[in-house]
This record gives sequence, structure tokens and C-alpha cells, in this order.
Amino acid sequence: MKDIFVSSSPHIRSPEDIPWIMRQVMYALMPGAFIGVYFFGMPAIKVIAVSIASCVAVEALWQRVSRQRITVNDWSAALTGLLLAMNLPSGLPWWMVVIGSAVAIIFGKQVYGGLGNNPFNPALVARIFLLISFPVAMTTWPKPRSFFAEQTDAVTGATPLGALKTAVFEHQSIAAAPHLNLMDPFLGNIGGSLGEISALALILGGLYLILRKIIAWQIPVSYLGSVAVFTGILWKINPQLYASPAFHLLTGGLMLGAFFMATDYVTSPITNPGRIAFGIGCGLITVIIRTWGGYPEGVAFSILIMNALVPLINRATRPRKFGA
Repeated sequence: MKDIFVSSSPHIRSPEDIPWIMRQVMYALMPGAFIGVYFFGMPAIKVIAVSIASCVAVEALWQRVSRQRITVNDWSAALTGLLLAMNLPSGLPWWMVVIGSAVAIIFGKQVYGGLGNNPFNPALVARIFLLISFPVAMTTWPKPRSFFAEQTDAVTGATPLGALKTAVFEHQSIAAAPHLNLMDPFLGNIGGSLGEISALALILGGLYLILRKIIAWQIPVSYLGSVAVFTGILWKINPQLYASPAFHLLTGGLMLGAFFMATDYVTSPITNPGRIAFGIGCGLITVIIRTWGGYPEGVAFSILIMNALVPLINRATRPRKFGA
């Protein structure tokens, strides 16, 4: 007779543990990271390496000082470091990257009790902190160049969203903005953070996560769909003042936010209706900030605002008890 083991639920075991999930997300980010390295060269490698290493080091140091079990082998700190690097300009000084990593780990994660307890996405907390603290450095965007090109002094320029915002503010027309071939942001040949330059690479990574059932499709689909709908309405009303939906979908950090930031397990809703509402909310706030706000980009702010509403969304979309 076989031994019978009595244990609490869950009774279905799976090899898909936390380290496995974190590694899958990092694998999905690799195409975008490689494109960033190709166009920005060694500075991009430095930002990625410093961000990952400092996030892991800060988490280990914090847990040792606070006499907690060291959990850096769960890969969550490494993933936070990679996500933070994808939100930064490739020319950001290394010490600012270290400060951002400390903010992400300590104030975005550990002060709440560690992984699984943080209400806000740690990498976005750090991005907003750096943007407010070092606005010039965080909005200085090196222009892309081939990794194999001759290494000369970096040339900076505005992102497509920044150029659009300037044109509307100064001339009340998007026609004053430099012409943009949409294949450039689709493939990655534009200025911006490492996670803003290739929509194709990020889409491929996002589809990988959806097919592997690492993330739910409801959030990215509702997020991207709502941005397309809201910007499409504005574009139809006044195409001289508002950019097309394709422009908004392919530029900025929308693809990174929709597939990799908004879908964070801890900071997103747990019900399917809640996920759809969350994605629509992110899309609406993104469009409002991009169109009428002071910043040309609104993805980070929109996700953090909706993170704060997740408990209310979960409560409002909680399914009825069986038989009730």
C-alpha cells in the first residue's frame, strides 16, 4: 500500500515557481535589450549591468541588515534591475542608476514587506523618482547608432513624443514636428529609453509571455486597445492637432508598459473584468497625460495611478460566491 500524505491545498504541484516565472520575463525582455544595445552600444550595456547588479546587491544588503532571509536567488531583484534599465536613457550616469536601483528595491519593494506585498511597480517608482530628481539627465536622449559604428561623442535629440509635444505647444499643429517614418519606432531606430525604441521586439516578447501563459492577455489588449480608441477619436476630431493611433502605439514606452509593467502579478487585478478595467484606465490616463499634460509620456504615471486603485478594482469585480 502506497503512503498517503495529508497536506493543505493546493494539491496540484507545478515546476513553474517564482524563479522560473522571473526568468521567463527576463527572456522575453532580451530582444528589446539586444536592440537597445545594438543602437546605443556600450553605454546601454553599462546601464543594464549596473542596474541589475545594484538591484541584487541592495536587496541582499537590506535583507542581511534587517536580518531577513536573503531571497535574491528568486530572480525578482534581477528582473527589477532589467526593467529599470529599460526605463532609463542609455547615457544616464552610473551613480544615478545605482540611486534608482536603491529606490526601486527599498522604497518600491522592501519597505512593504518584500516580494508579493508591494502595491506599486518598483521599477516605475524608481523611474518617477529619477525623473523628478534629475529631470535633465532623465530627458537627455542619445540618438541611435549602430553598435558597430565608429565610437564618437554621443549626439542627443528629442523623442518623437517630445518633438510632438513641442510642436503642438509652439505652433498648435503636429505638422511642425519632424516627419517620422513609423517603421523607425517599430524597428528601433529612434531616440528614447532602452524600452522605447523597438515596438517589434517588445511585441514579440509580450506574445511569448502570453503564449506561455505567464501574463494574462486582458491587460495588454485592453491597454493598447483603449489607447488606440481614445487617440483615434481625437485624431478624427482634429488630425492637425492630434497624432494618429499608430503613432501613439509605436512610440514611447507603451509596449513596454502594456506587456511588462502593467501585467505585474502583485500590482495588477486578479479578476479578468478587473484586468480589463485596469488596462482601460491605464490607457485613458496615458492619453490624457500625453495630450494635455506637461510630460510628453504618460505610461509610468498611468500604471502607478492604477496600481493604487487595484484593491478597489478587485473588490468591485469580486465574483459572487457559488450559490449566492
